[in-house]
Amino acid sequence: MTSKELYQGFLEEAVTAAQIAGQYQKARFTTALTIEMKGEKDLVTEVDKESERLIVSHLLSRFPDHDIVAEEGVYPPSNSGYRWIIDPVDGTTNYAHGFPWFCSSIALEYHHDLVAGVIHNPVYGELFTATKGGGAFLNGTRLAASQTPSLPRALLATGFPYDCATDPANNFTNFVAFQKGAQGIRRAGAAALDLAYVAAGRVDGFWELKLKPWDVAAGVLLVQEAGGRVTAFDGSPFGIFDGRIVASNGLIHDEMVAMLASVAAEN
Repeated sequence: MTSKELYQGFLEEAVTAAQIAGQYQKARFTTALTIEMKGEKDLVTEVDKESERLIVSHLLSRFPDHDIVAEEGVYPPSNSGYRWIIDPVDGTTNYAHGFPWFCSSIALEYHHDLVAGVIHNPVYGELFTATKGGGAFLNGTRLAASQTPSLPRALLATGFPYDCATDPANNFTNFVAFQKGAQGIRRAGAAALDLAYVAAGRVDGFWELKLKPWDVAAGVLLVQEAGGRVTAFDGSPFGIFDGRIVASNGLIHDEMVAMLASVAAEN
């Protein structure tokens, strides 16, 4: 079996897990929820926890020796070299308010190298998938990043950290600078979907800070496999534990990095 065939097999199980969770999320959407606060603005619901249980249970039933890193739970480590990185509901605040913009994000690393990724938006029936060297797809149609050539013509996406009211590292100054320099910015509240939209060519670039590995892992692979570029804020190679990410179609990437550097120098 080739590595591509192996990765495709992993991807198929991740897709099944995401679809199982998505069916549950749709069934519970706009129903009464029990909401707990993990921070002043960071919340979690029983849908997050049950979605994670459904995803993890499926994956471990197929790959019992694989590691799990997920947003809501802690799982014992193994030495297999494989690690699933899971956000059961990215966009929980949206979900809790009945705003239909959320997804599940599932990625697989092999010895810290991303090899498979799934982002599933159950409300819109959109399934974004990617494997290392195998391309990125939306519901089976191959994706390609946009051809927008410059920042002034670009539509960007971003988000703000939960502690934006208390920590000066809140992305506000970056937002103002990009709002002036780009054609437009969208802030919809789910980083994984923002990255999927970069891969799909619907958004030309994305930046954000204070993100967790489960927010970005699947989306990073999607962007890369769609021909886009992903780095840290300073243009250096990005790791999923870095927190600060810039993703783009590649053509506007240097302009985005330069804008972030300019804002940092002024503040």
